[in-house]
Amino acid sequence: MLKKYVLSITTLIMMLSVSLAQAHSPPPEAKIYFIGLTNGALVSSPLRLKFGIEGFGITPAGSKGKIRHTAGHHHLLLDLDDLPDMDEPIPHTANHIHFDKGETEAVLELSPGRHTLQLLLGDEEHEPQAPPLLSERISITVK
Repeated sequence: MLKKYVLSITTLIMMLSVSLAQAHSPPPEAKIYFIGLTNGALVSSPLRLKFGIEGFGITPAGSKGKIRHTAGHHHLLLDLDDLPDMDEPIPHTANHIHFDKGETEAVLELSPGRHTLQLLLGDEEHEPQAPPLLSERISITVK
């Protein structure tokens, strides 16, 4: 009888561990992307960006409750050669632009020339989901 309870408790702990590990994990079909902006685009500044998301939600940074497990907020990676550390909070720099209020669009002043843009979704504490939800990295040229 005791063996049966130990097995049940062990099974319960394993199930909880798996569900907690997947709590911030977007489903495989989830994706984020730029709306109406393609790789190689020639644009003017200021540039209006629109962010799309499918299969996962948007919520402000610092969100509490269940929503924080099924949503995140956008971060724009601007002119970066390397991705940030995916095991740490996304830095707050001029090249790591946070949209903490759950914004899905922005207006950016960009200097003339070539720029790279990529979206990275962060959780309530600005950490990337596991696995990270990244858009395609695109290059644009500002006239």
